[in-house]
Amino acid sequence: MQPNTPKILIISSDTGGGHRSAAKTIADGLEKFWKGESAAVRTIKAVEESHHVTDKLVNLYNWVLQNKQHWMKYLYWAINKVRPETREFFMKRCIGFCKESFEKWCPHIVVSVHPLTQHIFARILKELNLIDKVPLVTVVTDPCYGFWKGWACDDVSLYLVANEDAERQLVDYGISPEKIKISGMPVNPKFHEVNEHDAQNARRIYGLDPDKFTVFVNAGWIGGGNIPKIFREFVRGELDVQAIFLAGKNEELRLEAERLAKTAKFPIKVIGYSDEIEKVMQSANVMISKLGGLTTFEALACRLPIIADATTPPMPQEAGTSALIERRGAGILLKRSIDIVPTIQNLINDNGDYSRMKAATIGMTMPNSTEYIIQEINALWPKAQAAAAPVS
Repeated sequence: MQPNTPKILIISSDTGGGHRSAAKTIADGLEKFWKGESAAVRTIKAVEESHHVTDKLVNLYNWVLQNKQHWMKYLYWAINKVRPETREFFMKRCIGFCKESFEKWCPHIVVSVHPLTQHIFARILKELNLIDKVPLVTVVTDPCYGFWKGWACDDVSLYLVANEDAERQLVDYGISPEKIKISGMPVNPKFHEVNEHDAQNARRIYGLDPDKFTVFVNAGWIGGGNIPKIFREFVRGELDVQAIFLAGKNEELRLEAERLAKTAKFPIKVIGYSDEIEKVMQSANVMISKLGGLTTFEALACRLPIIADATTPPMPQEAGTSALIERRGAGILLKRSIDIVPTIQNLINDNGDYSRMKAATIGMTMPNSTEYIIQEINALWPKAQAAAAPVS
């Protein structure tokens, strides 16, 4: 590594797949910017790697997300009420690993993509008398008003948010507007619209008919929630479609989906975890999914209309996203799983309705948002370089 190469530490957690995806997108963008100096960027899972207690809490969160999605509103309320990221109980269990990670590598810039991580690093920077020397950047991956209070930390140097709605929420949580910039979501540039020829080729990759209406049923990175129930209703339909079902990291769900797919009257390709979700989205005409913040904006970047799971009330941090796509007409909120077949049938029958949904996706994502995020992080480098000093 060249002596003038910046060292950037990204802190995240695998609570769902969005934070993980954001961390990877930012890391890839930074490394590309710095001409492939891979040692310049490191990512740690600051919550689960810190202590066995916090690891269990991450596992609990993911279990609820996978198996009891309707409980998420209670978990959201409890976390916002207790504010574990500010409690000494959790600080004591996380600070050892996080401080060691920081001191071992001495990054010039720290970037958080998770609401439970920036508080611990702000404390570390204060203890090391580096709070004014090492910029702490937070890239908020929840796009709409109503997100976690944990995102708000007075000691963050710069906030990068999706839109004015997210900016307003941070201001209402007490963050100074001068610290906030609207950047768009950290969507990997590989998520983009393709022409019909490329969409046909993408369908061929999955062994599907290149010309048939294709439905992407997305059970998410964790593989669960309400989507399996919707999928069971979907496979009973007599539809002139084909489908791809993503089971994520849930192997049990993948096996069940393969069994169900064999009973369907139309072709269904079942896949597990994939690093090429953009190809699935680019092959599809519509996506059935929970409205995770990043997943939603990845789909919108591909100009993919969404049938959003609203069979239980959306998680509080995702309710704003639900309202946004419904208001803009880029999606349909599915209130009952039994309505999935007639909903899709209507989209096939009414080409005008589908075309309006697809057209509504235009302009919902900020062009080159990830490039802008990378530029904003890199703009802090001269200041960080000038202030760099050995940690005592």
